[in-house]
Amino acid sequence: MTTLTEQNRTGDFLLSEANGSYSRENEILAAGQHLQAGTVVARLTATGKFTALAPTAETGAEDAAGILLATTNATDADTAVVVVSRAAEVKADALVWPAGITTNQKTAAIAQLAELGIVLR
Repeated sequence: MTTLTEQNRTGDFLLSEANGSYSRENEILAAGQHLQAGTVVARLTATGKFTALAPTAETGAEDAAGILLATTNATDADTAVVVVSRAAEVKADALVWPAGITTNQKTAAIAQLAELGIVLR
């Protein structure tokens, strides 16, 4: 029998957010990525575009700047996305972190999210 694995769905990681669209921002995901909903993202310093968190980078990708709302395939081109960037409570175990992230790096990213008002529960 074939085993199917369900991918993260749009906004599944959200527990609560501010009224209206205050918690969300329209952004651009840099080309070359296919990211799941709930991926912790960062803003690239040079372009202002978003990318998956990369704690060892020195491009801005090392600083958590929000959480991707929906699964997005930007493999071929920059793509418009929605990022939860402030004032939200999220399910900690539903977030997508980079492979190989250390405990210290994850703790630092969680603190960066907390500074934005994004609280992990």
